[in-house]
Amino acid sequence: MQEPTAFQPDFDGRRLDLDWVRIVAFMLLILYHVGMYYVTWDWHVKSPHASHAIEPLMMLTSPWRLSLLFLVSGVATAYLLERQGARSFVAQRSQRLLVPLAFGMLVIVPPQSYLEVVEQIHYAGSFAEFWRLYLTGYSSFCDADGCLLVPTWNHLWFVAYLWVYTVLLYVAVRAWPTGIARLRALADRGLGGSGAILLPIAWLAGARLALGALPSTHALIDDWYNHAVYLFVFVLGFTLAGTRAPWAAFERARWHALGVSLLGWAALVAYQGFYTNGPPPDLVRFPMRALYAAEQWLAIVAVLGFARRHLNRDGAARRYLTTAIFPVYILHQTVIVIAAHALKPAGLPPATEGAVLVLVTVAACFLGYEAIRRAGVLRPLFGLARKERGHSPVRVMSRGAA
Repeated sequence: MQEPTAFQPDFDGRRLDLDWVRIVAFMLLILYHVGMYYVTWDWHVKSPHASHAIEPLMMLTSPWRLSLLFLVSGVATAYLLERQGARSFVAQRSQRLLVPLAFGMLVIVPPQSYLEVVEQIHYAGSFAEFWRLYLTGYSSFCDADGCLLVPTWNHLWFVAYLWVYTVLLYVAVRAWPTGIARLRALADRGLGGSGAILLPIAWLAGARLALGALPSTHALIDDWYNHAVYLFVFVLGFTLAGTRAPWAAFERARWHALGVSLLGWAALVAYQGFYTNGPPPDLVRFPMRALYAAEQWLAIVAVLGFARRHLNRDGAARRYLTTAIFPVYILHQTVIVIAAHALKPAGLPPATEGAVLVLVTVAACFLGYEAIRRAGVLRPLFGLARKERGHSPVRVMSRGAA
């Protein structure tokens, strides 16, 4: 009897669908962070009209959007490592991630923190005075909720986490070079059916039951629940890269995953609304944590499945946006905070003001990208290659992608 053929990962095909997933997920951040101005949750600046009204819509993506980005980043990391080789991989990824992170913390993020202390503790100094205090680690920007820690990375925490996860994964791959191949073969067999749904849900539910009560800090060293989720999906994405059966399973399950995830979202909204005035009993809290994990993964399965079916296509828009989206991500939250603060005296109705904020943010970010990509000195500061290359079709994640 002939022995079965050993599993061989497929890195030859283009994953244009994941380029589109990444683009859409980052663009959702603009809508989400505009929404943060209008909800009751803590944020840098707040609308005088902040209320619970749009919080259910915010919860439609908040459980899964960032997990999806880490999973796609894991896939991209696998393709980059396969293409570039191990010799200079960490140096190249560090240049693309740490340089924008440092620049962002020093230049892009400070206006957010400045307007935060202006609005929340009525700081009266100029931005130049604040920036000097910011850069020297001033620790007395305090109110009843605590003190602002500066310098800070704010929304750029994603970049810091991505770099740390990339280095950890690289070390693991170098220490156990045959391990990933074995894991990919195992994933191709074990995640080709119901395992593609049930096993990730089991991990995410276990993490939420065990660590879900811990605060989400985005401070790297004490963010245990987020690490249990984001590092897991990042490694899962890296493992799934080059496999076939799990992606086919996502595509087959897309409609069922979408339907059940929407039911889970509705249940979570009802749960949050019912217990707004006090904590729920454990008999209710723990099942809802498991439901949260199921909704989290099923939404990701639906996105990946529909993208594989409908978005595996190339074009000028994909090539442009794949390169543009990381600089847009770096800029977007600062633009939102500045624009929201500037529009506040106009007293616009919330719906009108929100639409203006979205349009201003999109326009400013893409105009900023057009300036960045033309200026050689700015390109590395926003994660782009020093010289712009021609738009040729690329494999998963084109040049300059995070």
